[in-house]
Amino acid sequence: MHPPAAATVRAETRRFEQVLRSETPHALGALVRRFGRFELAEDAVQEALIAATREWPTTGVPDDPRSWLIRVGYRKMIDLLRSEQASRRREVDAAYADPVLIDPAQPGPAVLDHDDSLHLLLLCCHPALSEVSRVALTLRAVGGLSTGEIARAYGTTETTMGTRISRAKQTLKKVGARFEIRDDEDRAGRTAAAMQVLYLIFNEGYTATAGARLTRTDLTAEAMRLTRMLHKLLPDEVEVSGLLALMLLIDARHPARTDREHDLVPMDEQDRTRWDDRLIAEGLSLIESAWAREHVGPYQLQAAIAATHVQAARAEDTDWPQIAALYLWLERLQPTAPVRLSRAVAVAQAFGPRRGLAVLEQLDRDHGLTNNPLVAQRAHAVRAHLLDRLGDHARADEYFRAAAELTDNETERRYLLRRAGRRGPRSTTENGGG
Repeated sequence: MHPPAAATVRAETRRFEQVLRSETPHALGALVRRFGRFELAEDAVQEALIAATREWPTTGVPDDPRSWLIRVGYRKMIDLLRSEQASRRREVDAAYADPVLIDPAQPGPAVLDHDDSLHLLLLCCHPALSEVSRVALTLRAVGGLSTGEIARAYGTTETTMGTRISRAKQTLKKVGARFEIRDDEDRAGRTAAAMQVLYLIFNEGYTATAGARLTRTDLTAEAMRLTRMLHKLLPDEVEVSGLLALMLLIDARHPARTDREHDLVPMDEQDRTRWDDRLIAEGLSLIESAWAREHVGPYQLQAAIAATHVQAARAEDTDWPQIAALYLWLERLQPTAPVRLSRAVAVAQAFGPRRGLAVLEQLDRDHGLTNNPLVAQRAHAVRAHLLDRLGDHARADEYFRAAAELTDNETERRYLLRRAGRRGPRSTTENGGG
């Protein structure tokens, strides 16, 4: 029996969208590498995508969609360059010098023996850009998200995000950012920046800054997709392996993080049979392989911590002294506010709430955790949990409410307000979440 026509159309539409999403970065990368003009190349690729949406539903997806998009993009790029000032004539001449790039009858573009996706990702993470701009440009150019989707993910307006992305492109143009990686040092720096961007995207998706839902699975999926790509292209980079392992092991807990009403479930209360065994197995394999090498970096350490969590069949079986030791090691490599706060949590779980609270208070005095916008909300929540476990319920409720005031995530806020007034020892892990 043949499937209904509507189902066939839906399946073809999904395939069409998947092809465009996966091949667009390659087409953009090819144009940027050839011309060195990011802003014009993106316009040309958008024109090619418009052409694809018009033609492919009728003619079908080409056997080689990447080649199709690159060819059409090159022709659009030529048109854009023609419209510029005479000073750009040399770029037009350079493009016309290679007829393969503009003649659809030719067997295929010369650029297809390159994988440009990595270079595009590294270009979006240029050191001249701010951290936020790197994230936004990566999601836009490499991830294929619309400006509106990126804006919603970061709790701002589409106009504001569009302006930020536009300024990032202009910055690249102003500093003369080129597609080529100059040397190993430049490549290492860009790779480190790219990993930081992917880590930030994943974290925003795993616990969204704002919104009705705890997570943004579109962002976590995109971060993992891009990290897989980076790992495939740089298989010997142990920190890339560590980052991918970290994402897999954390995302494996996603199905159990909320209940049927979409309310937050702390990690020590989660149904661990709902954790994704496939992701756990893949993540453990990656971190074991990376851990066997001499170099150990922050992402490997965080993945080792996540591995310790998922290897515990029950919450009470968690090796918290091991996690506390790993966080101490991580803090020496990466002395940031989130790492310091996480070490206080681990100490509390391993050696009791009184010792954990003492560590938290010392870190707050030395490093101002409660005044740091990155961790202030979580610092209040951790302090509330520890005070509650010590029996100081009035102060605990005060800090639970203070933490609730500092989050725009409705799921987190509901959880924290429910905790105010509820008695009994509870976990301090992951902001009380999972």
